[in-house]
Order: sequence, then structure tokens, then C-alpha cells
Amino acid sequence: MSLRTTKTRELTKHVLILFVLFFAFFPMYLMVIISFKDNQQFTANPFLPDAIATWKIDNWAKGWHTVKNYIANSIVTSMGAVGLCLITSILTAYVMARYRFFGREVIYYLIIGTMFLPSTAAALVTLFDLLRQAGMINKLSTLVIVGAVAGQVTCIFILRQFIEEIPKELFESAQLDGAGHIQQIWNIVLPMSGSLMGTLAIMQFIGNWNNLMLPLIVMRDDELLTVPVGLMRLEGEYVKEWGELMAGYTISSIPLIIMFLFTMRLFVKGLAAGAVKG
Repeated sequence: MSLRTTKTRELTKHVLILFVLFFAFFPMYLMVIISFKDNQQFTANPFLPDAIATWKIDNWAKGWHTVKNYIANSIVTSMGAVGLCLITSILTAYVMARYRFFGREVIYYLIIGTMFLPSTAAALVTLFDLLRQAGMINKLSTLVIVGAVAGQVTCIFILRQFIEEIPKELFESAQLDGAGHIQQIWNIVLPMSGSLMGTLAIMQFIGNWNNLMLPLIVMRDDELLTVPVGLMRLEGEYVKEWGELMAGYTISSIPLIIMFLFTMRLFVKGLAAGAVKG
């Protein structure tokens, strides 16, 4: 392969990477730039920053005041849903992977079959009626429970495949030492599946954080809204102050950005650990 061909390929790769990065970061750039403008500045110059002396710093104070409760609600419900989902999933996957009992495969495939049931949007009326009869309307606990249930099937499927790959000798040695089921999960399964569990936690957290449909139909009080619903309702109120709105969007995205910065290595490692044998 000639030196010219190698340089051409490397240039093509860099151009493609820059192309992807541009479309990934340009919306964030616009969001931050607009957050320092008022409506007149935004209309006159929507794409470039204005002079620092003209920046509307108050937009960020107003944006924080607007979204702080929404962010707190999203963090509580997302973390609660992730914790409940992972606890129930690891227990179920452990039983399905480690023990043979009558009807085990039938139960497992029934669980997997729920992946084909309609999602929240398709079952909107039925879900709302069920939650209303159970007295679960306008409660943050509803978002935790339903969010945990929604992510269980995927977690069970992945964790079962992983646990089945753990050498049986480890469990047998633990049993000889008198370890019960919970001790085996705590001392064997969790340490070995830490990266995979972290990956599942990140995926479930993002899914619950970005969930719009469920909070939209369940929540009534403004102080109980999560970030997606709260920001959506702000867009429809009176005259849009684009600077304040973009400041709220930027502040709302900070928790996810921080999470990715600190968990990206864990996410990549977990994807590799979660690969199953064919």
C-alpha cells in the first residue's frame, strides 16, 4: 500500500470523525450560545456569541429556578427505578441461570415474551386506567415502579446469559463454605458482573430520565414533574423567552453529561463483558 493511499484513508477517517462530531456538538453549542441572549439578540444573531458585556447572565438564574425541582424529581425517580430494576433482575436471572426446576424454561420465555407487548404509548389508555384504579396517579413512586418494570426484561435476558458463563465450580466452592444464595450473589455474581451491571444501570437511567409519556399522563402537580415534561410545558406557556428556555435545557443536560464523563470507561468495559458466546 502506497504512502499516498494511506494518507488518503487517514484523511477520510478524520473528515468522517469531524463530520460526526460537528452534528453531535453543534446543537449543544447553539443551546449554550442562545442561553446568554434575550429574544432580540437571538433574532438578530442566532448562531454566533455576542459581546460578553451583553450576555444575559440572569437567564441562567431563572433557568435554574425553573428546572431545579424537575431535575430533583428526575434524579429520584430514575435512580429509584434503576435500583429496583437491577435488584429484581439479578435475583431472577440468578435463579433462571443456576437452578433446574419444572417449568423453568416456560417461565423464562414468558418473561422474554413480554418484550413483544405494546409499549407505554400503545397501551396508554389501559395503563392509565390500571394506575388510576390502583390509586397511583400523581405519585413519584409510580414512575419508580413502572420504570423498573419496563427495564426488567432486558436486564434479565443479559444477566442470565452472563451468569451461565460463570464457572459452576465457584458456586459449588461457596456452597461448601456454607454460603447461601444471597452470599453467592454478593460475593461471586456482583463482583464479576460489576461492569455489566454498570452498563445496564446507565442504559436504564437514561431511559427513565428521558421518559416523557409516562410522567405526562400520570403527573398532575407541577412540583412533581420530571425534566422532559416540565420543559415541554414551559415551551407552551405565553411568549417564549428563548434565552431562559435554553438555559434550562443546558442545566437539565448537565447531570447526564457528568454521568457520561465518569462512567464512559465503565460503559465500554461493560459492553465487552456482556458479549455472549454464540
